[in-house]
Amino acid sequence: MSAFKSTVSAKQLRDWDNAHVWHPFTAMSAYVDEHAPIIADADGFDLIDVDGRKYLDGISSLWCNVHGHRVPEIDDAVRAQLDRVSHSTMLGLSSEVSIRLAKALVDITPGNLTKMFFSDSGATAVEVALKLAYQYHQQKAAPETARNTFISVGNAYHGDTLGSVSVGSMDVFHRTYSNLLFPTVAVPSPIATRVPDGYDRDSWLRFCFDRATELVTENHHRAAGFVIEPLVQGAAGILVHPPGYLKHIRQLCTEFNIPLIADEVAVGFGRTGTMFACEQESVLPDLMCVAKGITGGYLPLAATLATNEIYEAFLGTPDAGRTFYHGHTYTGNPLGCAAALASLQRFQENDLLDNVSASAELITEQLGRLANHPNVGEVRQKGIMIGIELVRDRQAMEPFGAALRVGHQVTVAARRRGLIIRPLGDVVVLMPAPAMPLSLIQKMCDTTIAAVEDVVSQLE
Repeated sequence: MSAFKSTVSAKQLRDWDNAHVWHPFTAMSAYVDEHAPIIADADGFDLIDVDGRKYLDGISSLWCNVHGHRVPEIDDAVRAQLDRVSHSTMLGLSSEVSIRLAKALVDITPGNLTKMFFSDSGATAVEVALKLAYQYHQQKAAPETARNTFISVGNAYHGDTLGSVSVGSMDVFHRTYSNLLFPTVAVPSPIATRVPDGYDRDSWLRFCFDRATELVTENHHRAAGFVIEPLVQGAAGILVHPPGYLKHIRQLCTEFNIPLIADEVAVGFGRTGTMFACEQESVLPDLMCVAKGITGGYLPLAATLATNEIYEAFLGTPDAGRTFYHGHTYTGNPLGCAAALASLQRFQENDLLDNVSASAELITEQLGRLANHPNVGEVRQKGIMIGIELVRDRQAMEPFGAALRVGHQVTVAARRRGLIIRPLGDVVVLMPAPAMPLSLIQKMCDTTIAAVEDVVSQLE
């Protein structure tokens, strides 16, 4: 049977999927036996598989969908752009729509960020930031060529390219590639879910603040930048930083002239309750990475924003060699830029942040039903970013054995009930679209709780 035919049976698609498609972050030996949904359509906040079954999109298509699927205004913007030009290079050229998007983003991001470098994913946005920060120190008015080391936060995740992996520190994702990575310095993650012997919650968090001060001070002469996920470490299991930590890191970076790189890929565009997470502590980063929700979840696009001070270190005559020699074929793709502009307009017209606030309140209220559940160690939440950590014993915070794949079992149980969610180990993640209506937020919470009960009741 030809893959070019318009009608292919669901069985044939599954056979081809199992035969040819290598899925990301997926245990393929198990996947081929699990009959995961094959998505063919979408409607609003639902995904629809090839058999016509609907699923509520509880992770906003991996944390990127903002307004739902098949949004007429965004669809129309992309179609209109198709009638003009689908792609042209930004290497030595520009495009009308990318210029308008750059202006729109500069207008809503922290006011010191005036320059925009487009790329196409969160990882590439971080790679751009790392290279910009390093080259900046080599070329600024008083060069500091020894600044060749990056500082990051323990349990960090910044993407899967080698530079972004180097500033990450999630062992399960990154240990295989350790011999390929450049060395970095990691400060302890300021999370008190579990604390080392000799500490309680307060003393451990004080230690994390103080240790950050010590490590930044010790390494400031060689620090090219400090990379941080503001407020929430997403892929580490929705680890929510204590108030004041981001501002503390900003103050340290300012004291020692270390560029602060804010990775807002997951937390940006309303997820934490403000348009960008940095706003909540009035922090101005030197470089900011955005992606995921930038196009409303429609098309791959990313941007790295920079201050004028960093930009000016790259200026000079062409023969001076101060150019930033970096780029991607689809940088500033016009279709993605058109979708992004339409998405940003909907933010303004629909008071989306008010909906995020109401959704966050409802989620807190409804997931409070798990507060004393013997197999829920913690419910972590910032805005509409939620992580439900499942444990064998709540009092001892004893985890389930990895072989049980309890988090995965919960997501399969949720799928049977018509909800798509995804685990990070045994942390069940909920990440609704910022525009999801409250009735569906309620449904998401109810279904998740029922799925947890489905699984843990069978483990007793």
